[in-house]
Amino acid sequence: MEKSTQPEAVSSVLKVFSILQALGDQKEIGVSELSQRLMMSKATTYRFLQTMKTLGYVSQEGEADKYSLTLKLYELGAKSLEYVELIELADKEMRIISEQTNEALHLGALDESAIIYVHKIDSGYNLRMQSKIGRRNPLYSTAIGKVLLSDKDEAFVRNKLDNVDFVKHTEKTLENTDQVLSALQEVRQQHFAEDNEEQEPGLRCIAAPIYDRFGTIIAGVSISFPTIRFDEERMEYYVGLLHNAGKNISEQLGYHEYPSG
Repeated sequence: MEKSTQPEAVSSVLKVFSILQALGDQKEIGVSELSQRLMMSKATTYRFLQTMKTLGYVSQEGEADKYSLTLKLYELGAKSLEYVELIELADKEMRIISEQTNEALHLGALDESAIIYVHKIDSGYNLRMQSKIGRRNPLYSTAIGKVLLSDKDEAFVRNKLDNVDFVKHTEKTLENTDQVLSALQEVRQQHFAEDNEEQEPGLRCIAAPIYDRFGTIIAGVSISFPTIRFDEERMEYYVGLLHNAGKNISEQLGYHEYPSG
């Protein structure tokens, strides 16, 4: 018999999804029936089911030999749909700001220990920030990153950052978790965050939060400027545009207590 060249890890993933599919097709199913349907040994099927049960994706009726799916997969799918809705809502608000400033707008969300850009509108100027959807940037050196951490407690922030390599992108880049925690105090007070050439020399960014219906910050919306085009006297105006956008998006997501700043 020809030996399979498929990595064992990939094979395990395929088995997991085969089990999920089978449980999705039938409300409840026993180990014996499931193993026969999937042509897997009963011992292997049981081992996978117990692991999936521990992770919360499968439930077992008492000690009975019947398993079924939990709502955890539904929750994951709902999160995915929420981001689709978020992008659609944010796009309208971001285009309003783009028309008034002609600068680059970004929508970013938390992705492990970094931010990920999920939507953007480019600047109308030739001199502009180079970015792309799907790009990741550090939490500690970006305005959106600071916004995303601003409603989290110290333990959460340390969990995200203590093992992160703080790359010194510029002379202004924060150097450790303690400095980030200190900076977050100001972010919470003023209800917006800044990246003043911390991620890239010659680039200034301002970001405001977006809340879900539970009052949790799930994203940040930002304006990016080359420093030669940034007008410090218009800071309040820029922040006002972002707060208005954040408020409108948050309200459409079900949150109606957006802070006034």
